Amino acid sequence: MTPRTWAAVTLAGLVVALAVAALLLVPWTRPPAPRADQLAALRDLPAQQVARGRAFHAALRPGGYAALLLGLVVALALGLTPLGAKMITLAGRPFGDHWIAQAVVGGLAVVLLADVLTLPFAAWRHAVVDRYGLSTQSWGGWAVDVLKSYAITAVIGAVALLGFYTVIRLAPRWWWAFGAAGAAALVVLLSFVLPVLVEPVFNKFTPMEPGPLRTELIALAERDGVPVRTVLVADASRRTRAVNAYVSGIGPTRRIVVYDTLLREAPPGEVVAVAAHELGHAKDRDVLAGTLLGALGAAAVVVGLYLLGSWRGLLRAAGVESIAEPRAFALIVAVVTVAGLLSTPLQAFVSRRVEARADAHALALTGDPAAFEAMQRRLAGINLSDPDPPRWEYLYSATHPSTVERIAAARAHARKAGR
Repeated sequence: MTPRTWAAVTLAGLVVALAVAALLLVPWTRPPAPRADQLAALRDLPAQQVARGRAFHAALRPGGYAALLLGLVVALALGLTPLGAKMITLAGRPFGDHWIAQAVVGGLAVVLLADVLTLPFAAWRHAVVDRYGLSTQSWGGWAVDVLKSYAITAVIGAVALLGFYTVIRLAPRWWWAFGAAGAAALVVLLSFVLPVLVEPVFNKFTPMEPGPLRTELIALAERDGVPVRTVLVADASRRTRAVNAYVSGIGPTRRIVVYDTLLREAPPGEVVAVAAHELGHAKDRDVLAGTLLGALGAAAVVVGLYLLGSWRGLLRAAGVESIAEPRAFALIVAVVTVAGLLSTPLQAFVSRRVEARADAHALALTGDPAAFEAMQRRLAGINLSDPDPPRWEYLYSATHPSTVERIAAARAHARKAGR
C-alpha cells in the first residue's frame, strides 16, 4: 500500500479508537436534574445575586464573542489566502530563508498574531472583571501575566514546530506517522509537566499549615483511595477574589490545591465538599482519560492534515505547494481553528458529564449534601456565576453543570438518602 493508503487506514483506526475510548470513559448516561427542580433551586437563590451574575456575564459576552470571531477571521485570512505563506516567508528572510526560521519564527508569528490582535478584548475582559470587583490585580500585574502566557506559548510552540518540521524533512513520505506519534506523546508529556512547571509561573504555592482541615483533607483522600503527596495553598488572592480548589498532577505529582480565597471565604465543611469533587476526578482517572482522548485526537488531526494535503484547491488558495512545507503552517492553523470551533459543543457536553459525575462522587464521599449546596451557592455568589445561563450558550460552551443543576442534584441526593 502507498503511504496515503496507510494514512487513511491509520486515521480510520484512530477514529475508531477515539470513539471506543469515549464510549468507555465518558459517563454518557448521567442526565441533568429535572428542569422543575432546577427552577425551584433558582427561585431559592437571592434575586440580587442572580441579577448581578447575569449582568456580569452580559457585560463579558460582547468582548468574548468578538474575540472568538476575530480569531477565526484572522486564522481564515492567513490560512486560506497567500497572506500566511508570505508572512512566514518574510519571517525566514533575515535568516537566509532557512527552513528552521520559517518553521519556528514564522510559525510563532502566525500563532501569536491572533493573540495580539485580540489583546484589546482581553483587556476589555479584565476591565469588566475589575469593575465588578472580582479582580484584585493591577493592570501591571495583568500585563505581566499576559507576557508570561506568551512566553510559555512561544517555548512550547517553538519546540513543537521544530520537532514537527524536522520529522517532515527526515521522513518526507511517512512524516504523518511519526508526527502523529509525536503529537500524542506531547499531549501526554504536557499532562505531567504543566502542573509541575507551569502552575508555579502564575501562582505561589505553600504547604497548608498543619491543622484540623489539612488532616481532614488528607484523611478524605486516603478514605477515597486517592493518595495525595501534599496539600498546597495557592496565593490566588493577589489576582482574584474568586474561590476554587483542585487536585493537580498524576501519580507522584498529585496534590490538593486550595485557593487562599476559599480558605478565607468558606467554612471547612464547604472546603471539604470542593476537595471531594476534585478527588472524584482523580478517583475516576479523568485526567488520564482526558489525556488519552487528547492524545488520540492529536494523532488523528496530524494524519487528517496529511490526507488533506491532496486537496489542490485548498493549497492553491493558501499559495503553497504542499501542506508539509513550513509556509503552509497558516493553513494548518486555519483548519485546526475551524475544527476546534465545530467540536466545542461536543467537548463541552463531555466535560459537563464528567463534572456531574465528580459532583455525585463528592456527595457520596462526604455524605453532606447541605454543605455541597451551600458551597454551590457560595461559588455562584463570589465567582459571579450565572446560575442558569442562556440555553444556547450553555449547550455551546458550558464546561460545568449550571449552579441550579448542581443544587438540584444535591437535593435529589438528600431525598434519596432520606435527609
